[in-house]
Amino acid sequence: MAAPPILRTIMISCLNIVTFFNRQDSTSSERCFTGKTYNQDKISDGKPNIVFIVSDDQGYGDVGFRGSDILTPNIDRLAVEGVILEHHYVQPTCSATRASLLTGRYGIRTQFWQGNIKPWSQWGLPLNETTLAEMFQRNGYATYAVGKWHLGMYTYDYTPIARGFDYFYGFYLGSQTYYNHINTRTYDFRENYLDLHGKIVDDIKYEDKGKHNTYLFTKKSVEIIANHGEGCSHDKNPFFLLLSYAAPHTPYQSSRKRQKMFASHMKNASTDRKTYASMVSYMDDGIGEIVRTLDQYNLRRNTIVVLISDNGAELLGPGSNYPLRGGKRGYFEGGVRSIAVVNSPMLAVTGYTNTHLHHVTDWYTTFQHLVGDNTENLEKRQFPLDGFNMWDSINRNVSSGRNEVLLSLREEEYVANQVKERKNASETNENTLDLMLNDHFIIRWREWKLLHGDVLLMGYTPKYPVSPGAGNRTVGVPRISLQDTRLYNLQEDPREAFDVKDEHRDIVNLLLSKRRKYKENLSWIPPRAISLRGFKNAYGVWYPWK
Repeated sequence: MAAPPILRTIMISCLNIVTFFNRQDSTSSERCFTGKTYNQDKISDGKPNIVFIVSDDQGYGDVGFRGSDILTPNIDRLAVEGVILEHHYVQPTCSATRASLLTGRYGIRTQFWQGNIKPWSQWGLPLNETTLAEMFQRNGYATYAVGKWHLGMYTYDYTPIARGFDYFYGFYLGSQTYYNHINTRTYDFRENYLDLHGKIVDDIKYEDKGKHNTYLFTKKSVEIIANHGEGCSHDKNPFFLLLSYAAPHTPYQSSRKRQKMFASHMKNASTDRKTYASMVSYMDDGIGEIVRTLDQYNLRRNTIVVLISDNGAELLGPGSNYPLRGGKRGYFEGGVRSIAVVNSPMLAVTGYTNTHLHHVTDWYTTFQHLVGDNTENLEKRQFPLDGFNMWDSINRNVSSGRNEVLLSLREEEYVANQVKERKNASETNENTLDLMLNDHFIIRWREWKLLHGDVLLMGYTPKYPVSPGAGNRTVGVPRISLQDTRLYNLQEDPREAFDVKDEHRDIVNLLLSKRRKYKENLSWIPPRAISLRGFKNAYGVWYPWK
């Protein structure tokens, strides 16, 4: 049973005071953000710091370097002075992309086929999966997660500290109001770390209420970097910082001051578009501050900065995926081809657009290579990875060896019946496994893209959305029937306007034949429970309830 709010606050406060003074007394092993003592034996010079930034639902076209009217000078500079990954694929929803990023594995292996985790979900990223943070941790890295989590929270075992991060500051769920940090009328903003006894401290940050979370996430990231630069946080240890901004995901919230500062030039745009634009520009300001902090402490020379979006913008929202077709939740290019920029003084070739094929799973394998990870005799099993080492591809503009990307595979026989009556007054089963009702197979191979089965048809967003829904020209179009197949040549037709399956039956048959190989790696999805206790979290704060 959860402790009363006053008692819980006193307990956490006392624990924080004790931890604080222990931090101040520490000499040989500093603890600026965490109670974790680092393994000094694993320290290795020359390993790069990683700052990995994820924006949320940012449109493919919503950056200045692609001609957007949204102001993103800091992202543009990273792009122009670094490398733009033009064919970087993600998954069409938030949780699915994050799962593939942190495991280096396709959703068919991790049970994240498409659906997002809901606040009441009693499931998450399977606990037997080894995360990217755990890989960095076993190689002597300090690991930090700031911002959005969205990979499970019904027990603390699914939360960031239990998944390889030494420190977490942000929110567990998939979205929140930007100033009051509320989801489903319940508060979700916290700081997590291990105390001196190895227990997770869950410090609810009531004092951050009223402050825009983009500001808070930038501020915390700057503190983390500055502490490393000042030698506070085990300066001999490289660090991995995963910064997952909530922006520009709904709800669209920004101050009038920022809208005037960032969007006054957008005369014909809707209010939502101006708000959305100011949210992106405010995030861009934060990214600039983070890069300046790396420069200030002479850390940038050995740091790799990566920026991606977790998926495309909402098709009916104020974001733009122009010139691509579709948006979030769909498998047309606008939903799964993301903004992706890499910047580092370590790169041999910069200032170009890389047109080779990449997928979000590739980051795990790439970082594994860069840190010299040894997978022999591990305490926790490392499952087979789906990613390719793309460092040479980024560094020298050559192919990584990847010539295909599995975007989705759904097989009804591998899905437990998700629709059942409530077991009792507190629990029921969840019908949010995925957004597709029937089987489908979606793959990109070289310049070809196949969509087979039940896939949402979507239209296009304009370059400069002026009113809500202005870009969607296919509202009400039914799903593709189970027997339908579409083939696009993305080299000749990047907007996916012309289905060429009849002219290239040989390509269709070749791509359909690949389905069997992927089906062999398909994980069975057990029934997923939800809990009404998720709606009745103690005292107005989201806590794990099991």
